[in-house]
Amino acid sequence: MASGRARAVARYLDANWPTGASGAIATARDGEPVGCQGRGKANVETGADAGCDTVFDIGSITKSFTAAAILKLETTGALRVTDPIGTILRAVPADKRGITVHHLLTHTSGLPEGLGDDYEPVRRDAMIARALAAPLDAVPGRTYAYSNVGYSLLAAIIEKVSGTGYGDYLTRNLFTPAGMTRTGYRLADPCRDDIAVEYDSDGRSQGTPLDHPWAADGPFWNLRGNGGLLSTARDMLRWYRALEGESVLPAAAKAKMFTPHVSEGVPTQFYGYGWTIVTTPSGPIVTHNGGNDWSYARVAIRPADHVMVFWVGNQAVRDGMWNLEDLDHTFTLGLLTLLASHP
Repeated sequence: MASGRARAVARYLDANWPTGASGAIATARDGEPVGCQGRGKANVETGADAGCDTVFDIGSITKSFTAAAILKLETTGALRVTDPIGTILRAVPADKRGITVHHLLTHTSGLPEGLGDDYEPVRRDAMIARALAAPLDAVPGRTYAYSNVGYSLLAAIIEKVSGTGYGDYLTRNLFTPAGMTRTGYRLADPCRDDIAVEYDSDGRSQGTPLDHPWAADGPFWNLRGNGGLLSTARDMLRWYRALEGESVLPAAAKAKMFTPHVSEGVPTQFYGYGWTIVTTPSGPIVTHNGGNDWSYARVAIRPADHVMVFWVGNQAVRDGMWNLEDLDHTFTLGLLTLLASHP
């Protein structure tokens, strides 16, 4: 039988989830799930319902996993976040020798936001060469400016330091210890059948992420490390539970990840390592969103209250009806508040 808190969450979703929108929503408190459910269709053409185990593209929430992998490597002594990138990547030009791993993690490297289309077939070493040749937008360490390029370089650093592919490293060191069975760039065949189809603002199918150009082991390198990970609402509950404990990262590494290292230019908003930290009267919220032209996702944790929300939709905008990004703040904060306050 559902708890009173779970019933309250269900009522909230009935009242606030956009009519006709499809996706999945997971909520938790004190490390335990409160609810996990789908809404609408994962595939309109086949009639498949969205559910807790439907696989979605979680977009830039990928960055939180990239940051966790870097911190995992630091706990083993394989690198330090204070290391200049030249100690790992080699042949770094003079204007970028001051860039450190910390700068990449906090979007203060001065590197541009992007270098091309997500699905352009760019391999790792070509991406590195492009990034190191790109003009800087700012002096390293001086200015916060969101950079997908920086997180792709972090994925390359993970590979070079660990001697393991980025996706394999995450699976072995993050996903498997957390019990996440449907998260990654490469998924087993049964999981591939459960990937949600994405839809544009007119409701036209854009296929699944795997219907776009990908390399054999995941997306090409304009996207790898900064976006494109596939996951489920149930797996994101497992990730939250792992972060509540120390099965993946020790307390000191998690504290470093959730430290508000740099202002995002908004008085209450800071960037940690792969997470935005928002200061509120009820305590900080650690969060990240993700999206492409069709899907949109949000994960948010309020550590003081030990509550978590994850939700994702496979149609971010429906012309004349809804825009999930516009609804995000009110919807997410309402759920966090309900979880924290309901007995």
